[in-house]
Amino acid sequence: MTPMLAGLLGFGALFVLLAIRMPIGLAMMVVGASGIAVLNSPTAALNNMGSFAFSYSAVFTLSVIPLFVLMGAFASVSGMGADMYRAAYSFVGHRRGGLAAATIIACAGFAALSGSSIAAAATMGKVSLPEMERYKYSSRLATGSIAAGGTLGILIPPSTVLIVYALLTEQSVGRLFLAGFLPGLLLTLLFIATVFIVAIMNPDAGPPGERVAMKERFKTLFGSGALIFVVLIVIGGIYAGIFTVTEAAAVGAGLTFLHALWSRRLTIARFFEALLDTIKTTAMVFFILIGAHFFAPFLALTRIPVNLADWIGELAIPAFAILMVIIFVYIILGTFMEGFAMMVLTVPIVLPIITTLGYDPIWFGIIMVVVLEMGLISPPVGLNVFVVKGVAPHVPLSEVYWGILPFWLAMGVCVILLVAFPDIALFLPNTMLGR
Repeated sequence: MTPMLAGLLGFGALFVLLAIRMPIGLAMMVVGASGIAVLNSPTAALNNMGSFAFSYSAVFTLSVIPLFVLMGAFASVSGMGADMYRAAYSFVGHRRGGLAAATIIACAGFAALSGSSIAAAATMGKVSLPEMERYKYSSRLATGSIAAGGTLGILIPPSTVLIVYALLTEQSVGRLFLAGFLPGLLLTLLFIATVFIVAIMNPDAGPPGERVAMKERFKTLFGSGALIFVVLIVIGGIYAGIFTVTEAAAVGAGLTFLHALWSRRLTIARFFEALLDTIKTTAMVFFILIGAHFFAPFLALTRIPVNLADWIGELAIPAFAILMVIIFVYIILGTFMEGFAMMVLTVPIVLPIITTLGYDPIWFGIIMVVVLEMGLISPPVGLNVFVVKGVAPHVPLSEVYWGILPFWLAMGVCVILLVAFPDIALFLPNTMLGR
């Protein structure tokens, strides 16, 4: 059997396994090990299966994953998300669409601690949806703002997706975190602008809330000071070269734990719940990474990535056109594939093409994450849409999908701006100290 044919059969088998709902990590492990056995030897495959899982996962560098996940779990327990929503509401809630804008701002703040889109959407949905319904917001704007705001969890650092991308591509986690910061702020502003545009076009969609006195505004801002402080310490410490990313994760987890204690919201039951959630998420991420590192050697043996990169490099079309095709394919894939699966499957193939075209892999990683965000709210998969549906079971799914459409277009604008102005993503990592 030729390596190319083995590779094509491997991809076919992988999609069949995913279609029958086998976990992506296990599916890649099965296909990768089988492919290595065919193209190399059964002994090589068995040796990999016997030693690689432990040798890969027992690496100090990977401790950044459970530490950042634990930081988000403690932040959720301590009510930092709700505090951030109250602060944002006090400043913009009196404007048309203000409650939806406050939801976006709170999602951005909580994203800077949780690193999870699903957690951000679920947390903010429970906090903000009752308020928007109380003021008779349209179900489309209310649910759309929650679903879209939740996607910021995988772009604004610390992001589990960015960590996985860094490990798959052997890039710096710290540089990727900093690269995601300004695009995250840009996307947040685009979402807020989208809310106000919708409210202007349809004033009944987002009635204004109550105006809060200036004294009360600063009181709520002080209440959310813990979240802002932790974000500044973690991201600022990485940028200034004071912490490594792992050290920053440990400091962040410690600070959110202390805040949860200080707020008196951390019971014994919630403490163990936070630990269990951290273990589940970490195990899921590690399993995906281990599966990807079984699949990557198989791909290398097929030489599909190298041959594809060489072929594209010889095409007489501009690099920009090839980049647009890749982005378009990702958008289409996002409509029916889960983001993690799409990334770990395609990065080993796409990265050689990107580097051959002369593009920065850090910059491309940020564009990929924004496109993954689009997939999180794209039908028919759209995980964040189903999370919001769980928070608002009385809202028809069609209404949620119509509600996310303007925010999906805003993401498209963000991708265009990142392509046109790469320094939006590269300015901070290129100026960070200790790089």
